[in-house]
Order: sequence, then structure tokens, then C-alpha cells
Amino acid sequence: MTWQVLVHGPLARLDERVSRSLVDTVPRPLSELASDLGNMTVALPVLACAMAYAVWRGRRLPALYAGLAMAAVPLLVVPLKEWTARPGPLEPWAQGYFPSGHTATAAVAYFGAAFLVSNRLIPVAAVLTAVTGAGLILRGFHWPLDVFASLCLSFLTLAVSSTCTRRSSG
Repeated sequence: MTWQVLVHGPLARLDERVSRSLVDTVPRPLSELASDLGNMTVALPVLACAMAYAVWRGRRLPALYAGLAMAAVPLLVVPLKEWTARPGPLEPWAQGYFPSGHTATAAVAYFGAAFLVSNRLIPVAAVLTAVTGAGLILRGFHWPLDVFASLCLSFLTLAVSSTCTRRSSG
């Protein structure tokens, strides 16, 4: 996927056509509200509360690993944004849109919080993450591949965090 973005291959061209057909198909205030779920000021407090709850329940290592997963997000996303230098859907003069940092923040924060509090919250995390990604695409802040790549990166980060938690408790 990254390779397609770098060489502007057929998948990237399809991505751009799909994006153009989706941008502004819902009212902007609604898509902006949805995309705001990926802001650090929204997602990080959710994870912080879940981490505090986990520590209170005696689950310090899982809370630590969830925090480390969130700390890994900018360490992974920012270099990829710099390397790919992909322009934005509505800002072709700007660059650094691939992968989506807002989507990664939402996925790691909401799924991390669900894993710490209760697995019954996983569907809520999935909805919040999906709404964030859809909002970013529909508003024109990101291409669909930016969001999809970010989800892949986020789930890999969460898988490593989860594996570390299982190994330390086993």
C-alpha cells in the first residue's frame, strides 16, 4: 500500500477517485465532528481514564503497555508522513497525509481503553474508530488509503502491546 502511494500506482489513483466522490457528501460540521474524535484532546483523556482504572484495579503492566502503544503512534506515523510526503485531498500544496495520525490516535486510544476496561467495549471502540476515519475521508482531511494504512499500523501496534501484556502476565 505504501509503495502504491509512493509511486502513485493504480491503487493510489483509485483511492483519489474514490475520495473525490466522497468528500462533502455529508454536511461539513458533521464530518468535522466525526474527525475530531481522533484529536489528541479527545482520545487521550479516554485512554488516560482507562489506564487509571486499570492501575486502580491492580493491572499496572497492561496500563503501561497501553500508554507505550499510544506513545509509539507519533514515533511510527510522523516518519512515514515525512517519507511519503503525500499531498492532501483538499490541499495539494501540503504534504504529510499518509498515514493518518488522527486515525491511529483514535484506534490505539479507544481499543486500548476497551482492552483495559472491558472487552465488551470493543464494539464501541470499533464504532468510534470507524466514525473517526469516515469523518476524515468525508471532510477531505485524508484519502481513504491514509486511513486504511493507519488502521493497519494501529492494529499492529495494539497486537504488540497485547502480546507484551499476555507474556508478562503468563
